Amino acid sequence: MQQHAIHTFHIPVMGLAFTIDSPVKVARYGISSVISIVEDKLIEMMRRHYYPWIGKEYQPIGTQDNDYRARRITDYLNLVNTIVQAQVEKLKNAAFEAGSEIVKYFEMLPEHSSLKQLYRQMIHAKNAPEKEKLEALLRTYIKPGGIDVNIMTKIDRNNFDGNGEVLTDGSDAVSALRGYAKSNLTNSSVIFSAGMNPRLYNYLGTCSEFDINEDGGFSKRIIVKVSDYRSALIQGKYLAKKGIWVSEFRIESGLNCGGHAFATDGFLLGPILEEFRIKKLELTDSLFEIYSAACLRIKNKIIIRPPQISVSVQGGIGTYEEDEMLRHYYGVDSTGWGTPFLLVPEATTVDENTLNLLCAAEEKDMALSRNSPLGVRFHYLNGTSSHAEKLSRIARGKPGSPCTEKHLVFNTEFTKEPICTASRKYQELKIAQLQSLDLPETTYKEQAEEVLDKECLCIGLSNSAAIQYNQSFVKKLNAVAICPGPNIVNFSKVVSLQSMTDHIYGRKNILTNSNRPNMFIAELKLYIKYFEEKLEEESKRKILEKNKKHNAGFFSNLLNGISYYRSLPISNLPAREIFVMGLDLALEEIQHLNDLYSLTGD
Repeated sequence: MQQHAIHTFHIPVMGLAFTIDSPVKVARYGISSVISIVEDKLIEMMRRHYYPWIGKEYQPIGTQDNDYRARRITDYLNLVNTIVQAQVEKLKNAAFEAGSEIVKYFEMLPEHSSLKQLYRQMIHAKNAPEKEKLEALLRTYIKPGGIDVNIMTKIDRNNFDGNGEVLTDGSDAVSALRGYAKSNLTNSSVIFSAGMNPRLYNYLGTCSEFDINEDGGFSKRIIVKVSDYRSALIQGKYLAKKGIWVSEFRIESGLNCGGHAFATDGFLLGPILEEFRIKKLELTDSLFEIYSAACLRIKNKIIIRPPQISVSVQGGIGTYEEDEMLRHYYGVDSTGWGTPFLLVPEATTVDENTLNLLCAAEEKDMALSRNSPLGVRFHYLNGTSSHAEKLSRIARGKPGSPCTEKHLVFNTEFTKEPICTASRKYQELKIAQLQSLDLPETTYKEQAEEVLDKECLCIGLSNSAAIQYNQSFVKKLNAVAICPGPNIVNFSKVVSLQSMTDHIYGRKNILTNSNRPNMFIAELKLYIKYFEEKLEEESKRKILEKNKKHNAGFFSNLLNGISYYRSLPISNLPAREIFVMGLDLALEEIQHLNDLYSLTGD
């Protein structure tokens, strides 16, 4: 049976390196975190770092070894699990004294936790025998947080054998999933993000590691990150038909998040959460009908009761009051606190230079960029060493990056074999093409800038760990890129793990921006800015009329979202007056866009 989490929050995946070893740092305290397993070279580097750390010899898994990508992932996850289990055993045997690991474990728990109350009871025990009895009982309740993994479904390049033949079940995402499935992790989850990948999901259907246990729970669970209810229903049904149960739908704000931003058509987080709140039972019933039939047909298993479905949310959460509202009104089972944890060295892996940039970040330093080779908008912190390196290459007349990792090779505009749009090869070919077209100067500059914006993420999002642990990832390429959410501007100092958990649970306030808007208002403002940029671009390209129906729908969805927020029956909504003022200002802005672009006119 699935263990009940002792914390009400989780640390989502961030970049490639920033949470690559977060479980080693936080799992012993019962905190769940997520490792990205897309970059196997980074994982191999972490194996090289951690084996000597535990006094064992590192045995390389080379690129010539059979199924090396999956094997690297399996071994690293097993290694992390070994470290965490040893840490937990050590913690369990620690003395209940000031500053000890076991005291830290219980002090960080939320105040409403029954375990925290038992701990308080132990502290105030009237005599030694009672105290010792409660201490022994508390030790039995200690358990680690989840060691979870993330697979970005869009990153699924084919891989080839020595004869140039496509490897069966050897693509990036599929081999990563196999690596996770074969690991010895239990009470763990794999999170699929960035939409549906039929090849990956079809392979998942062949993995018995995700089958339901006799007790109705799962040793390895499936979590699907979604932007709305419709996506959850579609992906949940697809997997249910293959006898795969989705244990959790992780809702992420379309724009108020870190990394890649998958914007909706103006559907805001509040109304999306409302739909899940109202339809959760309907979702469970509709998926179970398909799942139980598939289990009987495919695996000859009779499932009587639907397994549990959890709902979690992440993206821009910044205060205890917001966290409480999400859990109590919308009934979410867990909240994801990502970006703020970049300022917690006890939880994430960020090199000192980048950490200083994050602390100093202001709104002007954050960009919803076009830097990602995936062609998806990407939250980006300007001023990083990766940004500086990109500008230096452009200034030298050598734009683009060496493409050593090739995880984002999707473009075949100029070549038979796919290449990455951030690569030197692609950018040189594309700029040469633009120069040959005799375009007006303004048009050329705009299109050239769009090409030159693209940046290598495989290396940039991995190097922080290499720098931090004095390891070599890719020789002579040491630049770091980082992709925090816009919420980073509200957190401007390095804090301890204890301080961050105290902030999340309302015992402390570490916000440095006293004017920070409510998370719903912040997201609404991001959508208005995004919509404005979209309309400006379409106006320049003279395609407004062509997209009129879509834009009218976007406008309508924003209006409906504002109307929904006005009617929220939450008496304790933080700073209600300021919240309503934010809605009024937002309404004025989108009405102005309507006047400017005749979004609803004939």
